[in-house]
Amino acid sequence: MTVTYTAEVATCKGLGCFLKLLLRWRASIYKLVWLDLALFLFIYYSLSSIYRLILDDEQKKIFEAIVTYCKEYSDLIPLSFVLGFYVSIVMTRWWNQYMVIPWPDSIAVFVSATIHGNDERGRLMRRTIVRYVCVCLTLVLAMVSPRVKKRFPTLEHFVETGLLLENELVIFQSLNAKFPKPSKHWLPIVWASSIVTRARKEGRIRDDFAVKTLIDELNKFRGLCGSLMHYDTISVPLVYTQVVTLAVYTYFLTSVMGRQWVQNSSTSTIDLYFPVFTTLQFFFYMGWLKVAETLINPFGEDDDDFEVNWIIDRNLQVSYLIVDEMHHEHPELIRDQYWDEIFPTELPYTAAAQAFREEHPQPSTAGIQLSAAQQELQPSTARIDDMAADFPQKFRSDVADDAESGIHFTATGKMSRSATESGKIARSASRVSTRDRTLSGGSTPSIIGDSLTRVNSVTSVLKRLFSKDDRPDGGTSSGTKTPGRLATSSSAASLQNRIVAGGGSMRIGVIKEEADEQMTLVSMKSQDKKPHVQSIFSPGPPPPSAPVAVPGMEHSRNGEIFSCSAPITGGVLEGSNGESSANDRRYAPDSRLNATDDAIGTFEHYI
Repeated sequence: MTVTYTAEVATCKGLGCFLKLLLRWRASIYKLVWLDLALFLFIYYSLSSIYRLILDDEQKKIFEAIVTYCKEYSDLIPLSFVLGFYVSIVMTRWWNQYMVIPWPDSIAVFVSATIHGNDERGRLMRRTIVRYVCVCLTLVLAMVSPRVKKRFPTLEHFVETGLLLENELVIFQSLNAKFPKPSKHWLPIVWASSIVTRARKEGRIRDDFAVKTLIDELNKFRGLCGSLMHYDTISVPLVYTQVVTLAVYTYFLTSVMGRQWVQNSSTSTIDLYFPVFTTLQFFFYMGWLKVAETLINPFGEDDDDFEVNWIIDRNLQVSYLIVDEMHHEHPELIRDQYWDEIFPTELPYTAAAQAFREEHPQPSTAGIQLSAAQQELQPSTARIDDMAADFPQKFRSDVADDAESGIHFTATGKMSRSATESGKIARSASRVSTRDRTLSGGSTPSIIGDSLTRVNSVTSVLKRLFSKDDRPDGGTSSGTKTPGRLATSSSAASLQNRIVAGGGSMRIGVIKEEADEQMTLVSMKSQDKKPHVQSIFSPGPPPPSAPVAVPGMEHSRNGEIFSCSAPITGGVLEGSNGESSANDRRYAPDSRLNATDDAIGTFEHYI
């Protein structure tokens, strides 16, 4: 059984809580290492006695040479490296084996919630399903744990303990006779799934989703049982275990000779009758190896192995309790103590727990306080405002350099457009706020306006060539100083002068550039009013087509053929608005007959 000491290390006081654990014997390092240490000390003192009492001077020299040789080359064994990785693998494997042990609690809860009926049949189904689940786990543990195998050596012992019935034992024995090698731990899970489907057919399970949930839980339980068997059959590679074992034992075989006290030693003149540090080193390394030996199979009989027999008893008791004893039994639904208060501010403390009253945890930045000056927002980036009075010289020089290019972009306000009867674009002005625009104020999005206007673009050149506007300001000249626009001359002098003369604010007057471009393109078109679609087609649905009769030798002309596409009232076809049109009078009955005769005559002419 696993030795627990959690209660003893719950609170660290004084010199520490681990020192008291050194006095334990069960599952301790002393219990694991004492026999190996006794053998090591016996060999050590035997060699020391031979050196001191039996050997002569010549033999002592040979003994001293062997001691020096073993002492120099024993450190070449990478003991810490090999042991560290091996124990790490074993510890991870040990905990993973515990995590794959299946527990039937969830299956018992699903069975109790989905298989209804308090009669004997429903109770029998629920108890049998969870019993089969416990049998599956017990069969697996009997195959991987010596403790369980000694408790249930044969299937007859399962019958004697009540886990299996006689008829179920017969099925197991017949399958084992036909297929002796494969494990049959999955057979009870198959039986349990059959009971689930039978309960669904009998109406004890009310929906198919509950059936799927139960089958999935049973398969999950079976998979975890299979994982336990895989851990049992697939161990840590044997070669790794052999390397670690050889490294530890060969190291101490050389140490038992290399750590001997010799008379002519140049490093130590103290006669060591007991190897203190060698013994401590033996404790550490050999204890490290014993940890791996103990945990490599946690289902054995060591002190720290899992309590598998307790798990078997506990699973059966809890499963029966869930599906039978407390099936569909729950307390009466009444209001809780804090019904009117919604929730308690704090649950009460006892006198013993008063010292452990805790406050609500605060975040790590809760104590940071900022002054009013530190809370002021600063611009994230420098704004390029070509009309600001305190525009930095560096930015102004950069803008002047950019003015050398042929195409420039400038920030302008939004432009509203309205179409006139002549098709030209009316110019409208938009104003920007007259507040100061400095680098220290305002927001970053004010760097760029709502739209961008191209200067000296291809459209501007075409406008100056083909524009019909004879006004002197119809074209866009590079020397025109439009407010809010960059200069187009090669020199930056005009740009520099206009930036300084801006007065710290940006006022946009009449924006001509984009409006003039649109005006020029429209003025080149014809001024004639184009026909509208409503002037071509009459409003409402299209008139129905006149039916045309196909002539034949045995068919006569039928002049009373009318179209049913639209109603006819008073000999005039009504439009969609209920008004008759002059064009639709031809679809009156008399007109329709005449149109039909004309069409037939034309058709006969071509024939």
